[in-house]
Amino acid sequence: MVEKIITLENMSLVDFLGPDNQNIRQLAAAFPGSKIISRGNEIKIQGQPAVISRINDLLSSLIEHYHQYGQITDKTVNQYLSATSEEAEGRVLAASPDVLLFGAKGGVIKAKTPNQQKLIDTVMAHDLTFTLGPAGTGKTYISVALAVRALKNKEVKKIIISRPVVEAGESLGFLPGDMKEKVDPYLRPIYDALEDMIPAEKLKFYQENKIIEIAPLAYMRGRTLNNAFVLLDEAQNTTPSQLKMFLTRMGPTAKVMVNGDRSQIDLPTRQKSGLMQALDILKNVQGIGYVEMTSEDVVRHRLVKEIVEAYDKFDNEEQMRQGQQSAANGQRRDERHERRLREQGLLTDAPAAEEPELPVNHEQAM
Repeated sequence: MVEKIITLENMSLVDFLGPDNQNIRQLAAAFPGSKIISRGNEIKIQGQPAVISRINDLLSSLIEHYHQYGQITDKTVNQYLSATSEEAEGRVLAASPDVLLFGAKGGVIKAKTPNQQKLIDTVMAHDLTFTLGPAGTGKTYISVALAVRALKNKEVKKIIISRPVVEAGESLGFLPGDMKEKVDPYLRPIYDALEDMIPAEKLKFYQENKIIEIAPLAYMRGRTLNNAFVLLDEAQNTTPSQLKMFLTRMGPTAKVMVNGDRSQIDLPTRQKSGLMQALDILKNVQGIGYVEMTSEDVVRHRLVKEIVEAYDKFDNEEQMRQGQQSAANGQRRDERHERRLREQGLLTDAPAAEEPELPVNHEQAM
């Protein structure tokens, strides 16, 4: 027997739990082999993993129903108990167009900024979308939510999420473990997002059955990605050949997202970013969506926005300084070249010889 705790946030407990907790008691009666206990704003579930997963899905559906309609009744609980979890979730999402889906812990997942909503709308309208923006703007999280939603709505049969494995100041060879253990830390943000959105048992099932695949970009070579929602994250760290390889894997019924951050390129100094090159090459190709996130879209700690803006200011000033330094260096090179010419006698300070004046004909034409 295992245990799970769900925290109820931003809601009236009386309206959700019902008088004398009747809604929770009704739910518990439907699963006699388990325990559902309400204490304060927490609901504790105890039972077998499969049963806990089902109860968690039901509670998530009821939480979303509450956020949409403001109340849960015994009739509402009955409706969700009699429906399959997919039917219940589909009904909730259809009634809540602004909600992408509800998370494994009952939270509502939806756009928090205008650009995040623009990202959602753009992905819905295009089969290939490029998204750029600084850290903390929700690029990865919203993208994963869109992928999970597409899977739950049966718009695709699988989710494939990838990112390049590029070392940022550390060497993979010095990290302990086998290749999977070395690569997993680079994919951790994706796992975190999925764990927020899909109950643990269901996520394990999806991964074991290859319905959700998370792999380094190198594993994509030679595949045709069809009938799938495909996300390439951290694309600024791809090489031109890697990104071309990835984009040409796109099957006729695939939905593809490519995310990146111009300010966090970890490639070797002289290596061109595949994402930056692709944006230039594909700018005139019709049917591709583009979304640019800014520091205004940062949804992490309030300091992250200020950090991003401070770095942007520093980068702009550094570019100006380098431009001025380059101009000064050019001027110094010209002065050195001129000095060498003088030393070789090929250039003097003597004024150029004046051209002789032509004689003036004072005779008048007859």
